[in-house]
Amino acid sequence: MENLKNILWLCLAGLLLAALPVAAGQIVVSTPSFALVLDAPVGGELRHLYYGTGLSEDDLRQMNVAGTCHHVAYPSYGIGWPGESALRVRHADGVIATRLYVQDVEVRQEPDAVLTLVKLKDCVYPFYVNLCYKAYRDVDVIETWTEFSHSEKTPVTLLQFASSYLPLRRGDVWLSSLYGGWGNEARLLQEPLKPGIRLIKNIDGVRNSHTAHAEVMFSLDGKPQENTGRTIGAALCYTGDYRLKINTDDGDYHHFFAGMDEEGASFRLKKGEIFRTPPLALTYSEEGLGGASRNFHKWGRKHKLANGDKPRKILLNSWEGVYFDINQKDMEQMMADIALMGGELFVMDDGWFGDKHPRDIDNAGLGDWVVNPKKLPDGIAGLLRDAAKHNIGFGIWIEPEMINTRSELYEKHPDWVMKVPGQDFITARGGTQAVLDLTNPQVRDFIFYTVDTLLARYPEIEYIKWDANMPVLNHGSVHLDKDEQSHLSILYHQGFEDVCRRIRRKYPDVTIQACASGGGRVNYGYLPYFDEFWTSDNTDALQRVYIQWGTSYFFPAIAMGAHISAAPNHQTHRSLPLKYRIDVAMSGRLGMEIQPRNMTDEEKNLCREAIAAYKEIRPVVQFGELYRLVSPYDGQGVASLLYASEDKSKAVFYWWKLEQFVNRQLPRVRMAGLDAGKQYRIRELNRIDNIPLAFEGKVLSGSFLMSHGLEIPGEHRMDADKMSDYASRILYLEEVNH
Repeated sequence: MENLKNILWLCLAGLLLAALPVAAGQIVVSTPSFALVLDAPVGGELRHLYYGTGLSEDDLRQMNVAGTCHHVAYPSYGIGWPGESALRVRHADGVIATRLYVQDVEVRQEPDAVLTLVKLKDCVYPFYVNLCYKAYRDVDVIETWTEFSHSEKTPVTLLQFASSYLPLRRGDVWLSSLYGGWGNEARLLQEPLKPGIRLIKNIDGVRNSHTAHAEVMFSLDGKPQENTGRTIGAALCYTGDYRLKINTDDGDYHHFFAGMDEEGASFRLKKGEIFRTPPLALTYSEEGLGGASRNFHKWGRKHKLANGDKPRKILLNSWEGVYFDINQKDMEQMMADIALMGGELFVMDDGWFGDKHPRDIDNAGLGDWVVNPKKLPDGIAGLLRDAAKHNIGFGIWIEPEMINTRSELYEKHPDWVMKVPGQDFITARGGTQAVLDLTNPQVRDFIFYTVDTLLARYPEIEYIKWDANMPVLNHGSVHLDKDEQSHLSILYHQGFEDVCRRIRRKYPDVTIQACASGGGRVNYGYLPYFDEFWTSDNTDALQRVYIQWGTSYFFPAIAMGAHISAAPNHQTHRSLPLKYRIDVAMSGRLGMEIQPRNMTDEEKNLCREAIAAYKEIRPVVQFGELYRLVSPYDGQGVASLLYASEDKSKAVFYWWKLEQFVNRQLPRVRMAGLDAGKQYRIRELNRIDNIPLAFEGKVLSGSFLMSHGLEIPGEHRMDADKMSDYASRILYLEEVNH
């Protein structure tokens, strides 16, 4: 291109993005409400100018008058940039310095977005970098990633290769992130950014969201607020090891880098080969954390989540009901019970397979995906027959990436496991579990064959619970050559995604859950292949309030598996009232994790009523807009949130008491997300009180509910022998037309 005077820039025009000239070298990547502006002079350096609310043509022309960032948009190591770099490579001659200049800019119209490619080249070597920006037309999200290639005679080693870099002007900037561990996932951490380095990473190898999460939010106007304040959201969409790094040096900017974790994962890029990083999804809102969350939720449902436009069914999972003690009789009994309560799907969990090495406990059978005839004499066909008899769908658990050394598969293919060449390998769960080497095409074919055989032989199966219960403990592959050992993590996840794509192409409508010891695979890198995730193995309702709250910052309720479990809880041993357990589970994708025959008739009736109520509110919960009202982290003794339908005609309000106390004042909860001019009738769901709430059946305006709120009593009005320490409420609001 002769120059960039004629470079097209993307600008909002109604709901469509148009390309219009503004200034020489200026590129504007726009969504309906915000914009990313770059300076891209041909032959010069690509620079970051602006990231924030959408701009007019006049503002764009006068941008330099106001002062802009003007940082290098993708800083490389070695020449002219003294700070942290996004790119570091080593050429065959040993040189590790790179300086990139703009070659060209290409704009492509896609069905749902506009893709802008900024093409860069090293000033000396035939080494090329494409910075890619995908701006969605209907949601406020931009995905950005990087592509590397070269035409050098020998491989170029990629040492550092961030997906994206974003400079953030210093001030009172706060970081919101998620941390935790197994059974305590998605804990919220909010902190001001200070000088130094803040690093968030995960190197589990298989599961990347137990400990840290690859999603963050930046509040630019001080301590994070739910519905006010400029907020940047970022979510790295990747199934593997990652690193988010914020470097605050002595300058005016925080430097944010996101991408794969390169430690131990340098990549030898061959001539003509293209290496593509995972995308970083960016959003911007001036409606605080809640606005950024709603942007992510809408984008997730519309563009990332498998079958994000289809309601999720209410299910019973067998795990906490029977654990490994699978048998035909109990499976049918559980199907019958959940069907009578109004459930729509039954899922048989771990323990159904293995012939020579039966899966009686967790140390045998993985890899041998054949029915244990002693447990299920009529096989899967018999289970499907029973499901049809009770008019309920059927699902099944598998862990296809894993193997036990006590299995026929391992006896036949001991070389299929991840293993450091020439060394013994370490096992995990049950003392026998190992990870299959997905860099090996034979292994990938086997995993596809496992799923394909199940679904082709039994097309009535409508749900798969896909588990993954151990990390990579052996960083090596007997399949890869010595120059590729550092590629293991990257190639494993490329192989994983390849298998998932093959399965999804053939079985697009089967519901598949990403389970990984609970919430180990809660990331948008997984969700194009999965319909939902198991939020946590911890089903304790009180702790789930915190887990689901943290998860909600980035992920919509439709993807969040939330189950009613037994009391005492199997993880915390805490006893919570059934209503409380129901009310927490109904704020996500409702399910059950319990043996129904251990429930009383009264408990079954309450669940039956709750399931009927959830079917009524399901469109609002699974497809509505989330407004978090009172955070459990604020120490006010309660948590509260609300889902509102897009047209504001319906809303579902949740309230949970978190602590036990006497003579303590609870906050009056003001609602959000309603239409101030509409009138709403209030109805309590799952009511157990002897006396209805004072506002039951009453009509109040959206304005009143948002400015004044409702006084929620701290206990239920019940007979003395039924009183409990815990209280919870679900209110259904429906527009009334006078």
